[in-house]
Amino acid sequence: MPKLKTKSSVKKRFKITATGKVLAGPGKKRHGLINRSQKMKRSNRGSQTLTHADGLTVKQWAPYGLA
Repeated sequence: MPKLKTKSSVKKRFKITATGKVLAGPGKKRHGLINRSQKMKRSNRGSQTLTHADGLTVKQWAPYGLA
């Protein structure tokens, strides 16, 4: 069997924790920030855990994990 390829976008955007959860940076933080509330901008700092279903999708795109 040939090796499977990892999607390059997934390598850049996600991390997989030791317990198998998927971390992602928040969206909607690049432009148009004047229109967003201060509370929304604060709560979108750091990384956020994806839902289980979204995490499974990301793991399909990274068949050997992310190192």
